[in-house]
Amino acid sequence: MSVFTRISLYTALCALAMSTAHAQTELNNFSTVARGGVATTFVTDYQAIGINPANLGRTGNARVAFTIGEFGVGVGSQSLSRSQLEKFVKHADDKLTLADKRTLARAFTSDNVLNVNVDATPVAFSVVLPVVGSFAFSSRQRVISHLAMNKNMAELLFLGKDAPIYPANFNPATAPLISEVLDGTAVQLAAYNEYNLAYGRRVLDLPTLKLSVGAGYRYIQGIGVIDIRSENGKLEAYSALSPQFDIKYGAVANNPSFNLQRDTDKLLQPVGRGNGYDLGVAAEVGKMLRLGVSVTDIGRMNWEGNLLTANDQKLRRLKSSGADSYEFFTELADLFASGTDSLLQYQPANKRRTDLPTKLRAGVGLKVGTRLELGLDVTQPLNNVAGNIPDTFYGLGVDVKPLSWIRLSTGISRGAGYGTGFPVGFAIASSFYELGFSTRDLRGILTDDENPYGSIAMGFLRLKIGKVKEGI
Repeated sequence: MSVFTRISLYTALCALAMSTAHAQTELNNFSTVARGGVATTFVTDYQAIGINPANLGRTGNARVAFTIGEFGVGVGSQSLSRSQLEKFVKHADDKLTLADKRTLARAFTSDNVLNVNVDATPVAFSVVLPVVGSFAFSSRQRVISHLAMNKNMAELLFLGKDAPIYPANFNPATAPLISEVLDGTAVQLAAYNEYNLAYGRRVLDLPTLKLSVGAGYRYIQGIGVIDIRSENGKLEAYSALSPQFDIKYGAVANNPSFNLQRDTDKLLQPVGRGNGYDLGVAAEVGKMLRLGVSVTDIGRMNWEGNLLTANDQKLRRLKSSGADSYEFFTELADLFASGTDSLLQYQPANKRRTDLPTKLRAGVGLKVGTRLELGLDVTQPLNNVAGNIPDTFYGLGVDVKPLSWIRLSTGISRGAGYGTGFPVGFAIASSFYELGFSTRDLRGILTDDENPYGSIAMGFLRLKIGKVKEGI
């Protein structure tokens, strides 16, 4: 099964969820999703990992908190309709007419054709140690993908050799460069298995100002990466995929320079490793105002297994007539794989060092008593690599407790590759136990949105023991 088929399976899961829920950006614990991704001043205990580790030093955290399962999945598109996405899942084998191909080529011409996110935290816990500070640990798996296409790429995908980029007298010797033909196109996937450790501590404790700092470290196993981008005349193209993706490498597998890994019996076989760091500051001003800022995913990955790279080259004439059904992932794989009908010619490589998807997060929050809390978040991507959000995220989140053990959440969000979302979430949240489910866009339940934006996140076993009332 190709990597693009794997992506289609993730997309299918998300699209099937659209009948009951709609999509998200990243970090999919149920309480964060309930506010549309607003988290910087809200998150506490282990949920602060990857967002703002300084929140581990805040007043009000549980002395011990843990979970054995939080999960989120989502999909969104700014150019496809919900009915088109459903066809890719429910009618994937239906044949496309020439008119269908042209319609889809127009729909796929967008800088946000498809964004898919899968995030799972099988285990996480945090503990507050008097005087020393707070520690948190989590194991997390995440898959992030982003698809953008210019007009040429969309037409090559659906029309193949009949795409308008090929004139009647097409001459390979005078053909334009791939970087020019695909300018504005991005095919990106990142799949990670992470082990996270974070620490936070109160460093200033005055009656009207409390200040906490925090840091996080993560050891990352790279399960797979694809990063094919053409921007401003520059082509970036490489991939490294675990044997679990079951890629057929053909003749390149016999190249002595190719570090081939084939053991598909292992549950996870990393093809890359890296180290990441988070830094954060959190402040509580008076009894109501909360501020937070952090930089997350600072660091690099080293990709070594099954690594292929491609340089810029002239456009080749395709043999295919383009995707002939709604299952376009196979055609997309053929265009960017190392086969005979690929747009790119790949070479094996020994190692590639890449940046992690670094982000700057800033938030301001207002806590009104014990029943109402509001927060405003901005998240800015600091680089353009596989796994990062494609543009700035803005969000306003609200938590309301009509009863001491029920929390209702909502808000409004926009950006990070998605349209405007109206999230909603419900949680049973006592002082000891939490369970909840949420979605980032209520419209997915009620309307047939032209820009489908769908998600669901849930957690059923979040436990908290004790409570820190004073500074650490």
